[in-house]
Amino acid sequence: MRVIGIDLSGPSNHKDTVLTIFEKQEGQLIFIKLLSDISDREILNEIHSQSRLDEVVVGIDAPLSYQDGGGDRPGDKALRKFIVSLGMRSGSIMTPTMTKMVYLTLRGIRLSREIENMRTSNPASIVEVHPGAVIGSRLSREDFEHVLHYKQNVTARSFIKNWFEEQNLRHLPDFIEKESHFIDACAAALGAWHWKELKPRWLFPAELPLHPFDYCC
Repeated sequence: MRVIGIDLSGPSNHKDTVLTIFEKQEGQLIFIKLLSDISDREILNEIHSQSRLDEVVVGIDAPLSYQDGGGDRPGDKALRKFIVSLGMRSGSIMTPTMTKMVYLTLRGIRLSREIENMRTSNPASIVEVHPGAVIGSRLSREDFEHVLHYKQNVTARSFIKNWFEEQNLRHLPDFIEKESHFIDACAAALGAWHWKELKPRWLFPAELPLHPFDYCC
């Protein structure tokens, strides 16, 4: 199985879009490669290429639907409540139709539907993932401060990079700690793997037809 984690940015900001690929081997995810500054076409081509090798699971850090009429989706409200209970900031869950989010939502919706419609050798499954919540829901209380500061602090990112190894994400390169987008793409893969084969810390099931994908951390 190939597990792909995507930290998506808006359609005009390829620079901050990161895709990581892992291969499941003996109960571990082995790092294969990381791609950054990538377009929709490059993302789709990579997923198609990986699907020729094995089943593909894709975790995407972006809204993959929006609430008809605007505002939070039910999953956004539930996840915000969950992360606040952990001690995380509520502001990391943003409404998909907010001005600063709407283009990211647009890209997430388009990409997820293109992946669904892709003719692949092996099936590709998709889940919406919140990387910060993936990390925060698994950290011990004494290490929890790292999830609050990794976006700005390289020391926190270095800790999380090493912590990923303890979560069976293996052979991560040292440069992972240089950018929070790299950390988020790895966390998206971790969340997608747990959703597919183990047990997510939090799950909001898909609600067809308007919210067609599970949402997890």
